[in-house]
Formats: sequence, structure tokens, C-alpha cells
Amino acid sequence: MTLLRNFRLFTLMPAAVCLFALLCFAPAVAQVNSAATAPAPAQTNPATVAPRPENLESWSDISVASSHLRSGAAFVAQKDDFPTFTREWIQIQWREDDPIYLVVMVPKGVINPPSVLYLYSFPSEADRFFDESFGKLATSHGAAAVGFVSALTGHRFHPPRALSEWFVSELQESLATSTHDVQMVLNYLASRGDFDMQHVGMFGEGSGATIAILAAAADPRIKALDLLAPWGDWPGWIAGSSVIPEDERALYATPAFLKRLEGLDPVRHLAGLYDRSIWLQFSASSPMVPKASRDALWDAAPKGAKVTLYQPLLTLRSVRPDEHFFDWIQNQVTRLP
Repeated sequence: MTLLRNFRLFTLMPAAVCLFALLCFAPAVAQVNSAATAPAPAQTNPATVAPRPENLESWSDISVASSHLRSGAAFVAQKDDFPTFTREWIQIQWREDDPIYLVVMVPKGVINPPSVLYLYSFPSEADRFFDESFGKLATSHGAAAVGFVSALTGHRFHPPRALSEWFVSELQESLATSTHDVQMVLNYLASRGDFDMQHVGMFGEGSGATIAILAAAADPRIKALDLLAPWGDWPGWIAGSSVIPEDERALYATPAFLKRLEGLDPVRHLAGLYDRSIWLQFSASSPMVPKASRDALWDAAPKGAKVTLYQPLLTLRSVRPDEHFFDWIQNQVTRLP
């Protein structure tokens, strides 16, 4: 693959995918205003760098319990105060050269609030979490909001990572490490002592929704899932998803590549989440999740899950208007017994 090919892959393709995702699945209020951009990344705090033992983690196991991740001390880089919520920008780390920027938004006047984790699809950035309107909306029902990005995404893609590698080419690593990250983030929130860890939910879009399913299967602390167009059913998804450039599709359709993904397919795990509150949603016109994969995920949803297929006459915003976009997931965690 030439340098020019690498440049095209990592600029044009992610931009196109991101644009489609924003048009179809992201609430307008979550778009970043020009005056609401994320602060420049802080320099790595040596105290946050965790040791790296051999065999740090297993990419074939969705549970972080089988791994040897150890979190360093959290470093609070910035605090902001708004009329209805506070926001912290925190750097946490449990892998070498992979700091995670966690944005924690807490509603004012609520002691030990329930929480919702927010994970958007590759190739998203963390900027949306620094938009005041996002924080106001995501905390409006008394739940804290915790946002970050997945592996090989945004600030987490950097040298010495080769340009020829990206989220899908390293899909086993991307999904497994991000699933472990969700569990490590929950461990961090529990260690703070100021969150109700019995009332936790997760909002995920695209690859973020896939990771949310895997994390919930591994961690019973996640009680509710708001899922927009999860990727999954890997043979069918790789064969037909617009996320993958046509000249690379054959690289990922091999038996060896698919074998590594067997334990990371949300189709295998959805049915086991019968005791959680789930809202599974797809767009009938989205090329990112082919119909065969959409049907496989739909069929795997446990009995009692809420499922919605958005059609031209049943648009996303007619069901989830911007000002109420996160109402469902917040209500789930605030009303849990």
C-alpha cells in the first residue's frame, strides 16, 4: 500500500463515514460549535502511566478479568462549571502509549448520581463532549454522563502506529481493548465513590454500540443499552459494509481474520442480555450496516428488547427529537429499582 493510498484511507474514508453517521444518527445538539472545541491534549502525566506486564491482555476474551491491566493515578487536566452541571477532563491510562481522555459531566444537586457512558463510532473525536449543550442534554434527567473514544480512534491513533493500520484492519484489537476500556472506566468510577454503580447505562453508536454490547455481556454493572446501528455479524458486515474500502474488503474476509472475531461478535452476546433494558435501532438506508447483518442482530435481540427500524417516513428525529435525544437512556438508569 503506497503512502498516497494510506493518506486517502485515513482522510477521505473516515470523513465520509463520519459525515454519514452525523447525518443519520447524531443529534444536532451533539455537533460541536466552533467555540466549543476540546482543549489541546495535556502532556502525559508520568503518574498515570501504568506498568506493562507481559501478556497484558487477551484480545479473545471480552472480560477484563482475564487481563493484567492496572490503572495508574487519574490526572484531572481541567474542571469547568456550568449552570446545571460540572465537567472534568481526566487523563487515565492502563496501557503504555495509550492515554484515555475521559470527560465526566455531573448534574448539580444530585448526590451519587447514576451514570451513562457515551461511546460514538469510529472515526469520532472527543470534541462533542466539550460542547456545553451536549453536557446539559446528557445530564438533564439527573444522570452523570461519561464520554471517551475507542481504541485506534481520535487521539488514540498516533505514532508509532503504522498508517496502514486502522480500526477495521485491527478489528480484534480495536473491539477487545475498547471493551476492556469500558470495564476499566467503570472500575475508575467505582473507585471515586461518588457514583451509584448499581445504576449504569451505556449509549453507543456504530462500533461504539458493538462495544457497548460486548461490555454489557462481560460486566453486569451495565444495566441499560441505547444502541444505534451496531456493527456485527462479521462475515456479512465485512462483505457489505460501506465502512470498508472495496480494495481492502478481501483482506478482511479471510477465514483467519474472521476466526479472530468469533468471540467478539455482538450477535453471539445479545440474546444473553435478556435481563437488561435494551433499545436497538437501525436505519433502513444506512450502507454502514448491510441488511443481512442488521437482520442477524435484530433476530439476536432478547425478548423484551425495544427495536426500531428508521424508515423515510419514520425518521430518527421524529422518534428522538434533539432536545430529548438522551431521555430514554437517562430514564432507564434513574428509574432502575
